[in-house]
Amino acid sequence: MRLSSFNPFSRPAERKASAARSVVALSALSAPVWTPRDYASLARAGFERNVIAYRCVRLVSEAAASIPLKVVDGGAAASEHPLLSLLQHPNPEQSGAELLETLYGFLQTAGNAYLEAVTLDGDVRELYALRPDRMKVRLGARGWPEGFDYTVGGRTAAFRAGNDGFSPILHLKLFHPTNDHYGLSPLEAASGAVDLHNAALAWNKALLDNSARPSGALVYSGPEGAENLTDEQFARLKSELSEIYSGARNAGRPLVLDGGLDWRAMSLSPAEMDFIEAKNQAAREIALAFGAPPMLLGIPGDNTYSNYREANLAFYKQTVLPLAKKTAAALTNWLSQRFSGARIECDLDRVEALSAEREALWSRVSSASFLDEDEKRRALGLAPRNEWSMSDE
Repeated sequence: MRLSSFNPFSRPAERKASAARSVVALSALSAPVWTPRDYASLARAGFERNVIAYRCVRLVSEAAASIPLKVVDGGAAASEHPLLSLLQHPNPEQSGAELLETLYGFLQTAGNAYLEAVTLDGDVRELYALRPDRMKVRLGARGWPEGFDYTVGGRTAAFRAGNDGFSPILHLKLFHPTNDHYGLSPLEAASGAVDLHNAALAWNKALLDNSARPSGALVYSGPEGAENLTDEQFARLKSELSEIYSGARNAGRPLVLDGGLDWRAMSLSPAEMDFIEAKNQAAREIALAFGAPPMLLGIPGDNTYSNYREANLAFYKQTVLPLAKKTAAALTNWLSQRFSGARIECDLDRVEALSAEREALWSRVSSASFLDEDEKRRALGLAPRNEWSMSDE
């Protein structure tokens, strides 16, 4: 090193970095962070075996995927654009709606969703949704995610950002208060209600399989001087009850009584125990976690909305639209480096569920006599008439 070029008072070049993130990285420097839950068990118990959770996931994912997306370039919606073609035909196996439905389904089930961009000659040509349970985030030295590892059958594909900083993976996640790198799914938040709902169904099924006979008490009426069971008899009876007649699988199984034993029914009836209401309450809690009005799921006892139309409108405004807008903004931030100047937005004018509100808005604006035509068009989100006519020319 040349001494003449060395300046002991010079400062190193500043680099942009989060101070908090570097503290997070100290706990696991450059180490992979695994998803801190059993995704497969949640998916089986919730989506595969619980009708309410299944319907909630489908309801949210299908509704959000049905929200049309538009590409805005130069201040106007583009009828033809490479990014619009990519969104409509993301890969040879799926349409745009199918890809988004898969993406939203993963997000509702796992709290995380991953989208892979396949590039050729620097251009994004295809998009694929990847299973979240196979993906893990790999942290860099400063605590920021520097890449992703996707593992299937013992083989791992590493995804890292290119020299231009573009990441081939978009990670969508729901808010998690105690995890820095993964999201919390509605299915996990509703796991207790899912277990209760599944247990109620299993218990009722077991009762029906065993002639729906209720439980009771065994009363021993032995001969005089032997009114009580011996320790050996009591231990044997207790063991048989525990091993053969206990649990939801054996609910209601009839007892085979020895001499001196009398059966006295003492349990509450299913109506008294209110199994149906307990099951419906669990179903309402599951729907609450997903943001789906119980009325849309056919769950009785919920009178929050006066009719189906109000419930459906609230579902779109409070659950579907925020999710779709968040995804559109994430896609814009991710793909803006490859499609400069283009912006992805939700085309709310084509959402059928909002048609009543849209008609009411048009009626109010059109009847506003104090506004001229261009002001009315701006209030409706349209370009002024003079700009519209100039663009046609």
